[in-house]
Amino acid sequence: MKRRTFLANSAMAGTALATGLAGRAMAADDPLKVGFIYVGVPGDGGWTYQHNLAKKAVEKHYGDKVKTSVIENVPEGADAERALTQLALAGNKLIFATSFGFMDPTMNVAKKFPKVNFEMCTGYKSAPNVSNYSGRFYEGRAVCGAIAGQMTKSNKIGYIASFPIPEVIRGINSAYINAKRTNPNVEIKVVWVYTWFDPAKEADAAQALINEGVDVLMQHTDSTAAMAVAKKAGIVAFGQDSDMSAFAPTPRISALIDNWAPYYIKRVGDMMNGNWKAENVWYGLKEGMVEVGEITDAVPAKVKAHALDLETKIKAGTYHTFEGPLNKQDGSVWLKKGEVADDGALAGLNFYVEGIKGKIPS
Repeated sequence: MKRRTFLANSAMAGTALATGLAGRAMAADDPLKVGFIYVGVPGDGGWTYQHNLAKKAVEKHYGDKVKTSVIENVPEGADAERALTQLALAGNKLIFATSFGFMDPTMNVAKKFPKVNFEMCTGYKSAPNVSNYSGRFYEGRAVCGAIAGQMTKSNKIGYIASFPIPEVIRGINSAYINAKRTNPNVEIKVVWVYTWFDPAKEADAAQALINEGVDVLMQHTDSTAAMAVAKKAGIVAFGQDSDMSAFAPTPRISALIDNWAPYYIKRVGDMMNGNWKAENVWYGLKEGMVEVGEITDAVPAKVKAHALDLETKIKAGTYHTFEGPLNKQDGSVWLKKGEVADDGALAGLNFYVEGIKGKIPS
């Protein structure tokens, strides 16, 4: 807040001016405070682990010019609003809210702290001090799905889903479409666990899918628990959010990786340079926010070559998962031949494509 004081004489004015300049100099030398709120813990090996790697990358890049603080393992809802408020009151000028369920709490807190800027991960609501950023995870799932379709011997792929939101539904559809394009006989079986991170639930879901005969496992949850179950059962699986390469060569055969570091470094730099402004960013394989992990030798060379070629085409913009002809689950036409779904349609995607069995929970 700027204050204007009328001073009685020039001596007092000079003293005030000197004090003010010193104060501004100290403020300029102070590190930028950057806060992070995590839905899980960095030890999850997945989603939060990757966000924490990005935080460390910010610290390494800027050194003592930045000071970070974290509140982790925060449930989505009222607890998130309290945590965000705590970070704002602690003097953080930029706050990264790293889970979809933090969106409404972020909007509420942003109204109360208009001079604090917020970065909302996978959200869609905006304000002058709220940006949204997300990865086109469905692009990475396209590559993983293409591998899965060729790796299954039972023609059954299992998929552990978190919450029935467009982000997760896009991923299921993308994995299935690309698996089907490599293997017309493939099925995908989905189990909803209603959590991002709960190793016990994820393990139970994995076992339930294995009991149904799946021999390839995919997931949109954050822990490595499903991978451990897959290993015990002798089937293959894909890492989620992080490389999960500790499970290589089996059961992990590749992974969908979220790389937040370049974006975090840029946005912190924008704050320091006075160039930060609210924006909506949706980056994919081309920009490097989404990556496909190393494909192990457990994958046949021909299958690997196809996957790498598909990745190259997605980056070049010559291939799109959601290009027609594609029908909705009920058989009605969604996309005609050659028609590509636009970002608006994908952002609100709330149905399965034709061929996927089961219902999306309401």
